[in-house]
Amino acid sequence: MKALFIGGTGTISTAIVKRLVEELGWEVWLLNRGNRNEVVPKGVHLITCDISDEAAAADALRGLEFDVVSEFIGFTADQVERDYRLFRGKTKQYIYISSASAYNKPAANYIITEGTSLANPHWEYSRNKIACEEFLMKKYREEGFPVTIVRPSHTYDERNIPLGVHGKKGFYQVIKRMLEGKPVIIQGDGTSLWTATFNKDFAIGYTGLMGNRHAIGEAFQITGDETLSWNQIYQTIADALGVELKAYHVSSYFLSEVGDKYGFDFEGSLIGDKSVSVVFDNSKLKQVVPDMRTTVRFDQGVRIALDYVLSHPECQVEDPEFDEWCDKVISVLDEAKTRI
Repeated sequence: MKALFIGGTGTISTAIVKRLVEELGWEVWLLNRGNRNEVVPKGVHLITCDISDEAAAADALRGLEFDVVSEFIGFTADQVERDYRLFRGKTKQYIYISSASAYNKPAANYIITEGTSLANPHWEYSRNKIACEEFLMKKYREEGFPVTIVRPSHTYDERNIPLGVHGKKGFYQVIKRMLEGKPVIIQGDGTSLWTATFNKDFAIGYTGLMGNRHAIGEAFQITGDETLSWNQIYQTIADALGVELKAYHVSSYFLSEVGDKYGFDFEGSLIGDKSVSVVFDNSKLKQVVPDMRTTVRFDQGVRIALDYVLSHPECQVEDPEFDEWCDKVISVLDEAKTRI
């Protein structure tokens, strides 16, 4: 079987590519700008190209056909329209990575299935994903374009720690605050439910959909089965670090308002996603991919990630602006408490 990945070196796609090459024997091609070739397994074919240059991409892909094309960096409708032009008639399956943030929040039921309505007035990113899905499914219905929609939720790897509230430079500053004994902000009261999935587990579900005729014209969410509250998530991280968790709970709406002028999009990432309890029903995926299962519990995955991050200085990206903002928010709220 022969697959092309548009992207292929990100948090999710790296694990999938490794599984295909090292365990399942696929012929794998990557089309990207070549920025992270060091994570690409031996034997993978590389096409160095910016796919946004459609003419250059068409030239680079001339004469090639694939069993599966996987799109990991398509965020707007015009990008999947370009893919449709490039790959129509040249692939037996086109898998589009959408997002579970596209589900309506809060949904009518906290249990999320593929039938949960798609709507997100709080986050443009999610609305763009919905528009991409709608275009692709329209092409499937009208022309038989062989699309499969995949909706990940919060997927992480050894280079990332799942968090609810962090700055523009990522997670590390929160880890640093924990190590320094400083309070860390958790949205709401920390009791809403969430699912974080290790990328190797995600890869089991995704590769099971590849080349699977039962996946054509369908949407699947891929997450692990373990559900935790945000308090449990942060406590697990603190336990792995061997430090006391000094949790500071703040309303998501307050965070959205005070974070906006600093460029922190907490309306989208929190109100439109992480502050709402969700429990994913993965029964549809497991009917099509019986091998799908959680093999890496969150406490195990966090230790894997912390071991890697704390031993690789390049992952320790500090964010002084976010650190200062956290101190200001906590100071203001503490002062307000004393006045009441």
